[in-house]
Amino acid sequence: MKLLIDGDWVDSSSGKTQQKFNPTTGEKLEEFPLATKDDVSRAIDAADSSYEKWNDIGSKERAKILKKALDMIQASRKELEEILIRENGKIAKEAAGEVDGVIDQLTYYIGFERKFSGDVLEGPGRMQKLFLHKVPHGVVVALTPWNFPAGMVARKLGPALLTGNSVVLKPSSDTPLSAEWIVRKFVDAGVPKGVLNFVTGKGSEIGDFIVSHKKVSLVTLTGSTETGQRIMKNASNNMAKLMLELGGKAPYIVWKDADLKAALKTLLWAKFWNTGQSCIAAERLYVHSDVYGKFMDMFKDAASRIRVGDPMTADMGPLINKSALENMKNIVESAMSDGAKVLYGGKQPSLQGKLSGGYFFEPTILEGADQKSSIFQNEIFGPVLGAMPVDDIDETFRLANDSIYGLASYLFTNDNRIIMEGFDRIRFGELYVNMPGPEASNGYHTGFRMTGQAGENSRHGVEEYLKIKNIYIDYSGKVPEIDTIRNDILP
Repeated sequence: MKLLIDGDWVDSSSGKTQQKFNPTTGEKLEEFPLATKDDVSRAIDAADSSYEKWNDIGSKERAKILKKALDMIQASRKELEEILIRENGKIAKEAAGEVDGVIDQLTYYIGFERKFSGDVLEGPGRMQKLFLHKVPHGVVVALTPWNFPAGMVARKLGPALLTGNSVVLKPSSDTPLSAEWIVRKFVDAGVPKGVLNFVTGKGSEIGDFIVSHKKVSLVTLTGSTETGQRIMKNASNNMAKLMLELGGKAPYIVWKDADLKAALKTLLWAKFWNTGQSCIAAERLYVHSDVYGKFMDMFKDAASRIRVGDPMTADMGPLINKSALENMKNIVESAMSDGAKVLYGGKQPSLQGKLSGGYFFEPTILEGADQKSSIFQNEIFGPVLGAMPVDDIDETFRLANDSIYGLASYLFTNDNRIIMEGFDRIRFGELYVNMPGPEASNGYHTGFRMTGQAGENSRHGVEEYLKIKNIYIDYSGKVPEIDTIRNDILP
């Protein structure tokens, strides 16, 4: 692996590297360079010196380059799928689905090539006009996560580059390979020297530096709330705009009149998709007491049929790293100390051969803990779910909203009044009613409370990468009348 700085693929100036391990086997997969602050500075300087020329070529020409990159990705998509399986542990179908998402997003963004519109307003006089013109921010720092390492790179690079910004991309240290692969496609497609830069390394060593650099105008992060808070503090040094998609704690409500089969099938996706490592994953299950027993029996039976193991053949793969595995063990232990009992799972499965070194954890269902317990309050980010019965819809909505996070939520019912009340009263950026996710490219992916600020996808998400420049014009040819300036002062 290499860094991309000002058009050149180079090693870290320190020569230092870090190992990346395969989550399926625990074996070493690759080494990647640890960028230094000097490397980061050179990347930002390159982005800063190139973005005006990139902006000057116009969105139509930029879209042509992005379309060429998209064609290259489509032509060799199997390579990207294989990388996702190796470095992330995704099962084969989910890896293919993520690449589908990359293609869908880039296709969607490219469609905006000539659709950015401003406003022309009347000035105070007849021959005066006010133009509200949309322009790029300049240097964008894109920080991408490990759970959807290809999809999030596409989500950030596509609109940032299309709108005329230059980019310094730093992926998670857990998944640098897929990010580098995509970046190389953009470079091969013709993104000019310096417009797109790629650095890898530890956030603890270069993270604060990269977001606080005086030449950075916008920082976009998909990551943890703790990381987002730290970025907010550091980015105040340069007043960069922030786009932050942070933690989630999605409530999943199943009412007594729901189609239980549909609710169960969607829940299996919402909880165990990507091994539960998703910001929109179901994290709290609230089931009406009239159907609680039946639904939980169905859920337990279905969970017992989930095959955990080799991503090429299994239904659920490993967690991202050893630390995540240990965290799942601690979460279950903590939940049990809060009064929960394990309805199913709760431990690391016994697997044979190379899989014995992987970071696997069973699909896990807990019940018996109350709303104030850690299992109902803290983000899990893994295949563990707490459940409780509910009776009153008002109380259920209150429980659903009882979270510091506010990204995704789910509601299964055929009662139109409850659905419409859910629209009004469930305070989350996304509500999925009787259907699964994930978010659509033309939907504005955003959250409330500690989930962050701004959003991505849709027209609104694309325009986050633009700012409004105001131009006031007087074309009357007359000397302006200004009450505070006496005419006899003028020559």
